[in-house]
Amino acid sequence: MGAPGVEAFETTPPGGNGHVGRSLRRKEDPRLITGRAHYVDDLTLPNTLYAAIVRSPEAHAKIVSIDTTVAREQPGIEAVFTAEDLGDEVAPTPMVWAPKGVDIFVPDHYPLAKGKVGYVGQAVAVVLGSDKYGVVDAAGLVEVEYDPLPVVVDPEAALEDGSPLVHDEYGTNKVFEWSLAGGDVEAAFADSDVVVEKRIVNHRTAGAAIEPRGVLADWREGKMTLWSATQIPHIVRVILSIQLGITEDKIRVVAPEVGGGFGSKLQVYGEEVLACWASRRLDRPVKWTATRSEEMLVTHHGRDQIDYVRLGAKKDGSVTAIHAKVIQDCGSYHLIEGPVIPTFTACVISGCYDFKAVQTDIVGVFTNKFTTDAIRGAGRPEATHLIELSMDALAEELGMDPLELRRKNFLKEFPNARPHGFLYDSGNYDGTLDGCLEMLDLEGFRREQAELRDRGVYRGVGFSTYVEICGLGPSRALGPDGWGMQGGYFESAQVRVHPTGSVTVYSGTSPHGQGLETAFAQIVADRLGVDPEIVDVIHGDTNTGPFGKNTYGSRSMSVGGEAIARAAEKVQDKAKRIVAHKLEAAPEDIELAEGRFQVRGSPDKGMTLAEVSGEAYIPGDLPEGMEAGLDEMCFYDPDNFVWPAGAHACVSEVDVETGRVDVVRYIAFDDCGRAINPRLIDGQIHGGIVHALGQAIYEQVVYDADGQLITGTFVDYALPSAADVPSFETGRIETPSPTNTLGVKGVGEAATIACSPAVVASVIDALKPLGVTDINMPLSPLRVWQAIQAAQGKGEGPARTEQGKEGGMS
Repeated sequence: MGAPGVEAFETTPPGGNGHVGRSLRRKEDPRLITGRAHYVDDLTLPNTLYAAIVRSPEAHAKIVSIDTTVAREQPGIEAVFTAEDLGDEVAPTPMVWAPKGVDIFVPDHYPLAKGKVGYVGQAVAVVLGSDKYGVVDAAGLVEVEYDPLPVVVDPEAALEDGSPLVHDEYGTNKVFEWSLAGGDVEAAFADSDVVVEKRIVNHRTAGAAIEPRGVLADWREGKMTLWSATQIPHIVRVILSIQLGITEDKIRVVAPEVGGGFGSKLQVYGEEVLACWASRRLDRPVKWTATRSEEMLVTHHGRDQIDYVRLGAKKDGSVTAIHAKVIQDCGSYHLIEGPVIPTFTACVISGCYDFKAVQTDIVGVFTNKFTTDAIRGAGRPEATHLIELSMDALAEELGMDPLELRRKNFLKEFPNARPHGFLYDSGNYDGTLDGCLEMLDLEGFRREQAELRDRGVYRGVGFSTYVEICGLGPSRALGPDGWGMQGGYFESAQVRVHPTGSVTVYSGTSPHGQGLETAFAQIVADRLGVDPEIVDVIHGDTNTGPFGKNTYGSRSMSVGGEAIARAAEKVQDKAKRIVAHKLEAAPEDIELAEGRFQVRGSPDKGMTLAEVSGEAYIPGDLPEGMEAGLDEMCFYDPDNFVWPAGAHACVSEVDVETGRVDVVRYIAFDDCGRAINPRLIDGQIHGGIVHALGQAIYEQVVYDADGQLITGTFVDYALPSAADVPSFETGRIETPSPTNTLGVKGVGEAATIACSPAVVASVIDALKPLGVTDINMPLSPLRVWQAIQAAQGKGEGPARTEQGKEGGMS
């Protein structure tokens, strides 16, 4: 999937007012913090029916019968539907990853189960009525008889001979096998002086957005409108068309304000399809909002990898090869793209380091759990976690300082072609580590650490130097003839200057909290010489602007922002030609400076954008052959990915009596390319750190041996609060990406990708005097205490659970 050569672009926008690079306040915030924003659950149409889903309490069972009689008779109930009612009017969910030469088992996954259920929470019926509480009561009266089947929840156990089969028709629980390699890995290991091996668990987590999923579907006059809390409205429209057999021109999808996504809303769920089908069937609007328990149960989960890692090196610390065998728990059914997610682990398997040979072998596995898919970072946090902890283990084996080991192996020259086919665009890995260490003062910390240990206080520091792939992405690399995704990965934009000089931007990107309305306005303002306050950014509605590919993979700025920049430059070019015509100058002599299009060397001769647009919309005197208006569009498909990087340091303190871990300091020094708005960058870094701290210490989706979810609420699924994290210290350098004219990379997932190994390493460093050398996430008090006891010879360490992961949840 690696991209070919990278064309270098000038990364300073022509002319402008210097809005890019400024920490402007978010334009979105006033409506959000004053309660004037509208989320899906705020929306209700006249005559709306509410939906409640009847869900399976069994993880694996045949459906013997469904009796809806009593439920139908309840007051206010309009209808109760099962899969039998859907018939052949609804197709199963399409899975869009189909790489050539790879067999992937894709079982039919319908909005309502047909004959069998494969996970707790699978929908078997839907109740619709006029009262949102009445439908819940009626749903409890639907009687479903199940014939339970054997359950398997441990992916490693699911691969063993004799394991219960999730889908009998396949004769195996293996979903697919996929590999990516570069260089001669086995020869490199044979030539290594040292090989370290580790088994690393990256446990299952939830996106846990504060706003649960919700939909409102309205079939009216032969057309469907769906309001959905989604990151991907344009993609939802395509999938609805496929599953419901409605042409796209008759479907409108709107993503209003979205209260957090983190990848969990990068999806098309059965409830979206079901609401649309029911609205068409009953000719009334249909609304469904997930409860928190439903959100935890049937909004896709993330991670859930078991990684077997080998890392080779010479005696002097020069790394030679890395090999990872990845066992990915896929759950029992797929949604639109789940199996592809672990392949992104392979993309960055070489990390920041000069490995000459790399190999990743991935096995996807069916279990009786809900599907896994993209959660913030999507395969790259898993890669960084396994690489960085393995580098620490190698340093220990060699007796080297772990930071010096990293420096010795950092890539130094860019662009840099990696052995498995990727081209890193730019970077300065020594620079990010230098910046991190300058902020930390490692020598001072070591003195403090020693003094604290003398007082019985165990404090440690851990590091993570990471690189990530984002800016999805080049269509020719990701598409059907490359990685195997069945679609393009361009982004679209339209920039329209109105007759009075204000600007509307239509973006195919669909932001949901990143502050992109502000950042996009800054880009356009600089290119058109106006104030960002008069640049309005419209997004999230498939009936406005061009078809887009939406928001995921940290692509919004490097692909979506670049599309906007290019559309704005088309407007600027046309404006220059109009000004040149009016002022009797050559177009190449017109420059944009201080908010005016003026003749170079004659600043008294110029026009504002409002004056230019007035001429464009009253076309009495335009250049020969020029069309009226000032409105341009761009579809941008990048030539390469972008590769942010950085160095993070975590300082934690462990109470050795209880096992409690407190993060007392966290430093993030990142390179996300050129900064459009530093304030927004810091916000994304802060959020990414908290997300990863949550996984490292608090969060874990847990199923018991019977496939029952036992972390179905925020009582059981612990999220970090503001009281659990320190004030973060951030720094930044800029190595502009040559892939786009903005010079940007990505930042939405960077800190989540970087953080977890730094946290784990800090705890190991803190407990090193007690003999603790390894521990898997989450670092709950019980798990840490067990590790201490085992190291001291007082216990056996964390117990294995049915999931093949260590216990110790608290």
